[in-house]
Amino acid sequence: MSLDVRVLGPVRLFVGGEPVAVGGPKPRALLAALTVNRRRAVASAALADMVWNEAPPDSYAASLQVFVSNIRKALRNSGVDPAQVLRTESSGYRLEIPESACDIGRFEAARDAAAKCAEVGDHSGASQLFGTALREWSGRALADLSGLQFADGFATAMDEERLLAASARIDAEIACGRASSVIGELVSMTGEHPLREPLWAQLITALYLSGRQADALDACRRVRTVLADELGIDPSPPLVELEQRVLRQEPLNTVELKRSERLAAAMTETVTEMPRSVRAGQLRMADGRILVIGQGGMRIGRMTDNDFVLEDPKASRYHAHIMPSRAGLLIKDLHSANGVYVNEEAIDSGTLLADGDVIRIGATVLTFQALT
Repeated sequence: MSLDVRVLGPVRLFVGGEPVAVGGPKPRALLAALTVNRRRAVASAALADMVWNEAPPDSYAASLQVFVSNIRKALRNSGVDPAQVLRTESSGYRLEIPESACDIGRFEAARDAAAKCAEVGDHSGASQLFGTALREWSGRALADLSGLQFADGFATAMDEERLLAASARIDAEIACGRASSVIGELVSMTGEHPLREPLWAQLITALYLSGRQADALDACRRVRTVLADELGIDPSPPLVELEQRVLRQEPLNTVELKRSERLAAAMTETVTEMPRSVRAGQLRMADGRILVIGQGGMRIGRMTDNDFVLEDPKASRYHAHIMPSRAGLLIKDLHSANGVYVNEEAIDSGTLLADGDVIRIGATVLTFQALT
């Protein structure tokens, strides 16, 4: 019987296409935590923190055993051998399922395949595969577990992944000559994320290529107004260049829509320009170890799918995200329980990093070093 666990929306379990009752919020949180960490053993203590929102009872081990037993019983009654799927490890539990047996695995596989198509110029294939990836979603990730710190952090991280995939699909559609088909979607996206310049660039491009120069110029005026009113800044040079090309009625090369620049920006909000902005860097740990921040940034937290897995009891599952932005490398707090401190000052949502900044997460101290 085919097994399907879904976390890109409410947590649900299906066997052979039929829904299987898992139980209340805590068993669903357990299943979600194991799915996010599929094929990896997760310690009972870590699971308890996630299920009981960082405040587990003394008897959490017995309660976890009951939840696991009930899930196994539900699987057995549906014709699945639970011993092969939900395994007991020395320190905890492991969900042993292939990527095809969960929506997040299928989303990531289709998204990665789509990106490879785009890299070789197969825009039609990229569009189809990005669409396949996005159809795995049925709402906000772990929507029925809102309020749990690990669920909220995971949902925030996955919101970015979903938006990146949606933007990349739009790039592919425009490159295929179907710019008019994505205008409605882009209007909604710029309304929801008004400070994200890459989305405005896509909207302006789509309108212009659809023969709607006046509407494209109106979008240029609107983004200028938003940036001026909200942040007191002008649009970025690429957006200004795009506006000038639309004004001059110059042709646009749809293959050169600077998709790599949008991906590198990770769809972050526009932030104020700064001189000599930092574009690359690394973190130095107290013991001398060096962690290089990748081109796509670095996610930090206790969950094993973070780029930097932080084994600190005061760190949240998804604690912080260092990401590229137009102004440099930005560190954001992913709604963590204990906050992110830069030079011993708590950041509200995000702040730009400068060479020598000291980042503290729980008891872990990291020194940011800019790279030229």
